[in-house]
Amino acid sequence: QYIFYILLINFAHSCTNWDKSELKTTSAMDPFATSYEIRMVYTDSLKINSILTAPKHEDFRNLFFKHSIFPEGLKLVFYDNFGCPNIVLADYGTIYKDTSILDLVGNVKISSSNGDYLETNQLYWDAESDWFFTNENFKFWNSDYDVAAKRLDANKQFTKFNTGRLTGTMSVEER
Repeated sequence: QYIFYILLINFAHSCTNWDKSELKTTSAMDPFATSYEIRMVYTDSLKINSILTAPKHEDFRNLFFKHSIFPEGLKLVFYDNFGCPNIVLADYGTIYKDTSILDLVGNVKISSSNGDYLETNQLYWDAESDWFFTNENFKFWNSDYDVAAKRLDANKQFTKFNTGRLTGTMSVEER
């Protein structure tokens, strides 16, 4: 009986000296894969539509609700019909595999090649329809607008958009 207690104390003491990396076990909630310094290129008919880069990418396709996250932020460059780059930055991102929707969170900023600029805390991008939307407050600037509102539905060129109640200034042409 004394030998059992001595072995138990010795084992408990030796466990405290283990490096924590040796104790790591895998879980069903762990990512299927983790990648660093990634670059994803989205094309259509050999034409580059967008390029997503991020310092870290975690793929959770092993879960029932398949998704990938960018826990250290991301940069998305998408190209308009003339090949001009538009840049989207966010602190965090999630891609939902079944819907092709990218959820951008934290300091989301979009700057277009023609001078449009948008800021919000959360923005969704539907990659299939090239459509942005949010129910959060946002600010939008360009040569004709300086507005703020809550709720936005817009194409990626910001030539078509619907919002909630606007505040700010805008140029309006009478016909």
